[in-house]
Amino acid sequence: MSNPGMRRAAIGLTALAVAAFGAVATTPDKADADPKPVDVTLLALNDFHGNLEPPTGSSGTIAGQPAGGAEYLATHLAALAEASQKKNTVTVAAGDLIGASPLLSAAFHDEPTIEALTLAGLDYASVGNHEFDEGADELLRIQNGGCHPVDGCGDGTPYEGAGFQYLSANAFRTVTGEPLLAPYAIHKVDGVKVGFIGMTLEGTPQIVSQEGVAGLTFADEAVTANRYAAELRAKGVETIVVLLHEGGTQAGAGGINDCVDFTGPVVDVVNRMDPSIDVVVSGHTHQAYNCEVNNKLVTSASSFGRLITDIDLKIDGRTGDVLTATAENVVVTRDVAKDPAQTALITRYKEVLGPVAGRQVGTTAEALVRAQENLFGTQAGESPLGNVIADAQLAATDDEQNAVAAFMNPGGVRADLDAGPVTYEEAFTVQPFANNLVTLDLTGAQLYCMLEQQFVTGRTLYPSSSVRYTVDVNGTTATAADPCAGTRVVRGSLTLGGTAVTADATYRVTVNNFLAGGGDGFTVLRGGTNAVTGLIDLDAFVAYLGANSPVSAPALDRIRTTAEVPVA
Repeated sequence: MSNPGMRRAAIGLTALAVAAFGAVATTPDKADADPKPVDVTLLALNDFHGNLEPPTGSSGTIAGQPAGGAEYLATHLAALAEASQKKNTVTVAAGDLIGASPLLSAAFHDEPTIEALTLAGLDYASVGNHEFDEGADELLRIQNGGCHPVDGCGDGTPYEGAGFQYLSANAFRTVTGEPLLAPYAIHKVDGVKVGFIGMTLEGTPQIVSQEGVAGLTFADEAVTANRYAAELRAKGVETIVVLLHEGGTQAGAGGINDCVDFTGPVVDVVNRMDPSIDVVVSGHTHQAYNCEVNNKLVTSASSFGRLITDIDLKIDGRTGDVLTATAENVVVTRDVAKDPAQTALITRYKEVLGPVAGRQVGTTAEALVRAQENLFGTQAGESPLGNVIADAQLAATDDEQNAVAAFMNPGGVRADLDAGPVTYEEAFTVQPFANNLVTLDLTGAQLYCMLEQQFVTGRTLYPSSSVRYTVDVNGTTATAADPCAGTRVVRGSLTLGGTAVTADATYRVTVNNFLAGGGDGFTVLRGGTNAVTGLIDLDAFVAYLGANSPVSAPALDRIRTTAEVPVA
């Protein structure tokens, strides 16, 4: 299963301390009495996002190979467990198992994914930000079972809940201060205790709708991990693993088992963690890496079930301390037998879903990709598919709501569209969140502030075809404390429908309800007035595809830079 050419990250923990103090002499009788080291294997994944069927396009390959799909994932997990003795194997995940899912899972509120991962032997998972897409009560239903309160049990059979335990140590009920779910679990293997602490992204309220996180407070990941690590040690647990839904990135040359110029929020979090924490299984950024940070093994298995991180721990049978920890990211190739239980589950739900998924809603003249052009060096610009979605949102609101512009957040565009016929299922995979369009009044000053906030948040909004503006590559970036103070957007360059925007005038602008609520850090949009809620974003997208087929990739000329357009 493993590629011997891949680097296997390894760290020695307690063994280093033993070496420092010298070996302790023992008699043969004493040596025989000492328990042998215990080998424990962790099989880890993250950011599965309901990809039961093999993902397509760029989302379906990794390390140059087609990868992913629940049928293959289950087979690989079973083979890796068999190779390492099943009784000593614990299967874990670092969040975003559900949410932003393809239609096959999302149409049934992600119950199929929970059932599939239960079948595959998942034991523990941290809660990611997307687990909150439908709110805390829905997450508790996903954990505990029961039919959906509105849609019932869509496949006609009872939903039994997750056969694994979701963990979240830092998502608290605001009123009571109690964790929403169990903060940690203790798993015994051959007489030693392994503690798993689940950690949700602290910034979840900034990237999930306000309805999804209502009544919840999210605490600092490192502070909370240290708190519960101390509690675990008080219970005799010395091997501690954090399942953290936060991540980082390595430089472009880094492979799936490398750690090249590793950066990102996870580095700060791990650097602030207590030395008693041994391993951090991370996620959120959809990247693959295999690192050592602050004397801890830090891993991520990319996304969509394309990789499994195979982590081997050697634990002192007497003290419970980790002696060594090694890891290897293994590709979930599609050249193995499909797991029959997964095939049966997928077939059953596809039959219930029926012909809706395969209905053709339009065609594309060429592939429409979500990849962004590299416009600002460290910050990307427009995207062909993102621009099409913004155009669709404007088309859905220009007549009835008198909208003159639309803006789309990049995180809401989840997949590419291949050239040719587009099915409803493919369109859904692109826009799976069921956000409503909101058209609101914004002043010109608020519009400029919104564009400046792009450089604070690191997210470039996709503009509709009516929008043009210029970015000063040498301008100053605003701060979170004063997001409107930047000078990155050239004043006077913003036009809507060819008309220059002025600070005091009011304009009707369409965004989705996530952005309208200040999502992704665009807090200025909360100040919009006369808001009118319209279509679901997917419905607007489907209508646009049908009315404009075949749809071509638009030119990426809506945002320009001073390098292209000299400032007068």
